Amino acid sequence: MSVLEIVIVIALLLGLVLILAYNRLVQARNRVDNAWSQITVQLERRHDLVPNLVQTVKGYAVHERQTFEAVAEARVRAMGAQGPPAKAESENLLSDSLKSLLAVAEAYPALRASEEFLNLQQQLSDTESRIAFARQFYNDAVFAYNTATQVLPRRIVATMFGFTPRPFFDVETTDRAAVPVEF
Repeated sequence: MSVLEIVIVIALLLGLVLILAYNRLVQARNRVDNAWSQITVQLERRHDLVPNLVQTVKGYAVHERQTFEAVAEARVRAMGAQGPPAKAESENLLSDSLKSLLAVAEAYPALRASEEFLNLQQQLSDTESRIAFARQFYNDAVFAYNTATQVLPRRIVATMFGFTPRPFFDVETTDRAAVPVEF
């Protein structure tokens, strides 16, 4: 085998490694994008439930205006946030305001007995569980992607083609539990 043939074989092998590494990074990036879209779907579901929950509580607790305004403001902010860090921060504020709203509901026994309110609480609880699952799926995909962009030889390919690390979707430690539902 001549030197030229050896060089050609090595170049072909390097090209194959480059192609395989690139394809692996594209797949990992697409998994992250898909996982983020799943979070977005669940957060939109949550945002759609909030006005119904506020209206139901308003019917029983008309003098809790400050709580209603805080929930509405947090919802608007959460709906407008872009990207995982901003979304996480705004969703944490929405979670806090929803907890306040549900705390208000505790003071009204007739509200707690309302079938509509109980249904909305259950839907919210289910949605919180779905969000937690989607967040876990997203963060797992981000972990795999970020790891793939940092190990050799993919790190070289990632640098060459502009694959940058993605942020995790973090929530505050106190917000890791689902919104409590009282029956």
